[in-house]
Amino acid sequence: MAVNKLEGANDLEKLAHLCSLTYKQQAVWFLNAFWDTYQAEAAKLWKHVQLCADLDAQRHAEGTALDELNAHRFLEQIGETLTVVALRERLRKTGAIGQTERPKAVPLTHYILWRYEVDWHVLVNTSGDNSEEIEKAQKLLDEVSAAFAEAERQANLARQAEAHAKAQEAEAKARADQAKAREQEALAREADAREQEAPFKAAQEEVDAALADVNAQESARDSRTAELQRKSTEGGIVQQNKAKAELAQHLAEDPLPLRKAKITLEAALKRAEKARAPFEAATKIAEAARQEAEAARQVAEAARREAESARRQAEAQRQAAEESLDAAGQKVEEAEAYLAEVKAKPGSCHGAIWWMEKELEEQKKYLPSSKGGVAKRG
Repeated sequence: MAVNKLEGANDLEKLAHLCSLTYKQQAVWFLNAFWDTYQAEAAKLWKHVQLCADLDAQRHAEGTALDELNAHRFLEQIGETLTVVALRERLRKTGAIGQTERPKAVPLTHYILWRYEVDWHVLVNTSGDNSEEIEKAQKLLDEVSAAFAEAERQANLARQAEAHAKAQEAEAKARADQAKAREQEALAREADAREQEAPFKAAQEEVDAALADVNAQESARDSRTAELQRKSTEGGIVQQNKAKAELAQHLAEDPLPLRKAKITLEAALKRAEKARAPFEAATKIAEAARQEAEAARQVAEAARREAESARRQAEAQRQAAEESLDAAGQKVEEAEAYLAEVKAKPGSCHGAIWWMEKELEEQKKYLPSSKGGVAKRG
């Protein structure tokens, strides 16, 4: 919250109030009071405020004063060969602190009074930056900061999600390609196994057919025997005698060739089956391997599709983050235009305006250069 007037019954109390403000508010108050003389020091004070916020491990940017250890570190880092004791001695001479007073912390205002040797009475009795226009400008700046912070948060999450999704998709695609290659290899092995099995399978089929023919002939012979035996006991004597003669002739035929052929074929069948067994087993193994590879490929492709969907979702999130950044960029333009308007009015708090312009410039670092962004510097 900006402050327009310091509270206190006297200048010392007003100085205490000023020293209780944040590092930024103290610096802006000084710049507002002595802008015509020290506007060239604004950039240096900007860096001092950032350094104080970094050194203040407890409150950071919301801090108001550094303890003695960090005050020494602050002076060392800005290249001042000054001790906190010497700084206090200077302030005692000006009456800003009492002769026996030894503050436990060093506010930025104490350093500013030492460094620029300004009249602290003038400093605490100047006006602040709480005009209606400045309040509105600060509100716009706060909106810009909030918009950029949220857009940056979304962008970081989206970038991380997209990078992870792309990596997952690439990995899933590689697994799918590998599974597909293994499936093709399994298909080739299965085809080769079936090709190796084919001649033996064909030979066995021929043996099966021959054996079936032998069995059919034997069955036909047995059927004829049974028929003649039945006729030899039925009908008239002439018919029975005729049947008996045919039966005798039928039984007199030598069945040995048929039985021998059957034995030979059965032996051939066993040999063929034995010869085909390894190739048949190899075919079954190859078929099982192919089925396993096919299942693995289907699982891998499903994982790839899922990863692809996740990548598309992450890309959509990134796009949404970019749109949020665009919206924040529009707020920057609104704030810049209003600041320019306020700056053109007489009696403006130039220190506060400069500070807000600087903060807007920092916010624009989030934008790509194509959309008005400025380059990030170390």
